[in-house]
Amino acid sequence: MPVWLREHSWRQTLTAVYLSLPLRGARATPANIFCSEQYLKVSVPPFLFEAILYAPIDDTNSTAKIGNGNIFFTLYKKEPAMWDSLTLANADKERLQYLRENAVLKAQEKAKEETEAKKITKQEHKKYALEATMKLEEAERKRIEDLKEKERQKVTKELELWKNQQKYGDKYKSIQKKGELHQEIEPLKERKNEKMNKTRIPNEGTSKTRLKSTKGCHGSHSIFSQSLKEEHLPAPRAAATIKVNFTPRVFPTALRESRVAEEEEWLHKQAEARRIINSDLSELEDLKEEEKNPDWLKDKGNKMFAMGNYLGAVNAYNLAVRLNNKLPLLYLNRAACHLKLRNLHKAIEDSSKALELLTPPVPDNEKARVKAHVRRGTAFCQLELYTEGLQDYEAALKIDPKNETIEKDAEKIRHLIQGTMQSA
Repeated sequence: MPVWLREHSWRQTLTAVYLSLPLRGARATPANIFCSEQYLKVSVPPFLFEAILYAPIDDTNSTAKIGNGNIFFTLYKKEPAMWDSLTLANADKERLQYLRENAVLKAQEKAKEETEAKKITKQEHKKYALEATMKLEEAERKRIEDLKEKERQKVTKELELWKNQQKYGDKYKSIQKKGELHQEIEPLKERKNEKMNKTRIPNEGTSKTRLKSTKGCHGSHSIFSQSLKEEHLPAPRAAATIKVNFTPRVFPTALRESRVAEEEEWLHKQAEARRIINSDLSELEDLKEEEKNPDWLKDKGNKMFAMGNYLGAVNAYNLAVRLNNKLPLLYLNRAACHLKLRNLHKAIEDSSKALELLTPPVPDNEKARVKAHVRRGTAFCQLELYTEGLQDYEAALKIDPKNETIEKDAEKIRHLIQGTMQSA
């Protein structure tokens, strides 16, 4: 026979109900909890707790946290209102049986829908991977074609250059032959002129003219030879690159401005975190090798977040965290999803966990720490906890004082706090 748990405490706001249920030494797991729109059941043998809630709740966003011998429920109301009691008064057995069966049927339908959605998502991922592979192959094919075209153009230019060199060489040979023929004809003319000059006085003007013309012919021949020599000059030497090796640095700051001990501690923590993978999970049996990689799951969650599938992204980050709970970016990205889904308490928890892992503070994790403070501050402000939200925004400004967007948001929060104080 089960032992009914009658002791519990609860409080409420217009939008949520907070229920605390003691376990009395029993150990509970998420599998022991069943919750629907108007039916809540906790079965931790030998204890049993059942409740027909006063009004419907949002069972998708409601949460349950197990710890310190208690189960803490955060149940979000579908319609903002104050309840007269936690459960319906005078609920008979027939009503309880109907709600129980209806809740089980809805849970089965929801599980079936999630399975179908998972299949569709898997098919979409396969299609996306196939398209990405085809694009990569097309890019590689285009790159190879471009290389072939460049080589073809290079060979064509070399062939044209060789043809021009052959053409100039043939032209030079023909001119050289003409020059030799001219040199053979010149002595014959001179002999003829000498015979003619025997009967008359030699004319100095004609002899000078002949000398000038001869010199001019030889001069033109030497100019062509010089230009041909210039054509055969070797090409200038190719330019070279002098490599300068600097001291390797992981961080952008100079060594004299850095904190070496803290940076080495941060790098050591990141390296240790990368090596931690919990491969004993039962969920890993049906997964592929790449799906067991936290980095692959993080990228998958990022793609789903970009497409607006926040629940799918949360599931991807959840499995990645179960594989490796030491990577701060997993908690930081999951906090962004919770903000979109209005799971504000979870967003605060994940942002706080990310800040806890982003230590010691070094330049390499500045951007991540700014995002964590901003996301936690946003969740606080949406819970109307403006003082705590302002503290996070001011902490982000200390890290990045030149961020105008954060400065404007902080100023708006200050005005809200002042308005709240004046109205009070």
